[in-house]
Amino acid sequence: MAVPAAADRHLEVTQSEIPFHLADIDEDDISAVVDVLRSGWLTTGPVARAFEEEFAARLGGGVEAIAVNSCTAALHLALEAAHVRAGDIVLTSVYTFTATAEVVRYLGAHPVFADVDPATGNLTPASVTDAYNRLSPREQARVKALVPVHFAGLACDLAALEEMAQGYGWSLVDDAAHALPATSHGVAVGRWGDATAFSFYATKTLCTGEGGMVVTARKDLARRMRVMRLHGISTDVFDRYRGVDTWRYDVVAPGFKYNLSDIAAAMGVTQLRRLDQMHRRRVDIAAFYDEHLRDVDGVDIPAAPADGELHARHLYPLRISAGAEVRDQLVRELGGCGIGSSVHFIPLHLHPYYRRTTGHRPDDFPVALRVYPRVVSLPIYPSMSDDDVADVVDAVRAVVTRYRRRGALAGVTVAPALAGRA
Repeated sequence: MAVPAAADRHLEVTQSEIPFHLADIDEDDISAVVDVLRSGWLTTGPVARAFEEEFAARLGGGVEAIAVNSCTAALHLALEAAHVRAGDIVLTSVYTFTATAEVVRYLGAHPVFADVDPATGNLTPASVTDAYNRLSPREQARVKALVPVHFAGLACDLAALEEMAQGYGWSLVDDAAHALPATSHGVAVGRWGDATAFSFYATKTLCTGEGGMVVTARKDLARRMRVMRLHGISTDVFDRYRGVDTWRYDVVAPGFKYNLSDIAAAMGVTQLRRLDQMHRRRVDIAAFYDEHLRDVDGVDIPAAPADGELHARHLYPLRISAGAEVRDQLVRELGGCGIGSSVHFIPLHLHPYYRRTTGHRPDDFPVALRVYPRVVSLPIYPSMSDDDVADVVDAVRAVVTRYRRRGALAGVTVAPALAGRA
């Protein structure tokens, strides 16, 4: 990615219009959807099945992939199949989107939060151990599962977390909403633990508009999730309409309505086939940001993957050392330049529902509390032009330089009223 340095370009950044995200949709995607519309079969059918098979093959085989209508559905199905029930406890990250924890509540179980690594934003064995040790012996006996989250697309240390889960007898279900394609210890995310949930939401590295996939190597979990995906019916919807006398079915459990349509799956198939191409572009953009922002006083670039590992680069979470006041001003000023940005994430224990139900105070998770006020996610998506990427760098450097001259980045941290922001 050869983009001239900002000083040589004399850009009018205020003329830019760069959204935070723009889905990478090409003519193959459009044609595939049109083909489904013309086929007469719109709901879950042969295209969804093909998507499942190609997705499983992408991970190296030996796993089953079950297409669903969201990553939230994938997590819910996986935890239900892993026998998480009312009163159980599930350990997970405090630094994630609410879906990770809300599915635990769907089952009547209780999410217990762990803090994260200050560099990566991911769970570590130490942070999980700390959360576990805060529980009473009676509560510890109720822990049923561990749900790591691969923040921004950088994989957790799944070897260590899997060993830990096996030692305690917990299920390991990882939230890989950000992590396609990513690896841990050279092994694809999706091949670890008991099950993995992926997201194909509009902003993700593979997009079907809405959609997800749950992957497992365990036949028992796969069977249960396929049944529960569609109303607890014993016969797959596609099979029920393919031949003579196939209309009979049995309801074996009170299931859910989580199936993925062939319309969405058509995009999944075509996007999957160019996933490597889209990922390379994300990696190039991240590398340019790293190169041109690492020397800016007052900001820290995101953690890099270990040598040989794949980072999905779903997000580029830049950190502003001065805290929330400068971070929020950066968001506003980027918006004024026509550049979209976002913040990932408001830690869950700061939100009213989780404050009320867990009783946590803001400082119960000091790392998440320190990281969140400083993070701003910059645009990173395959259809960004080289000039777009350079414009973002110019804008960030301009705002941060202005604040540094005012002394706002001279090591004085602005303490936000986090409890009021939750």
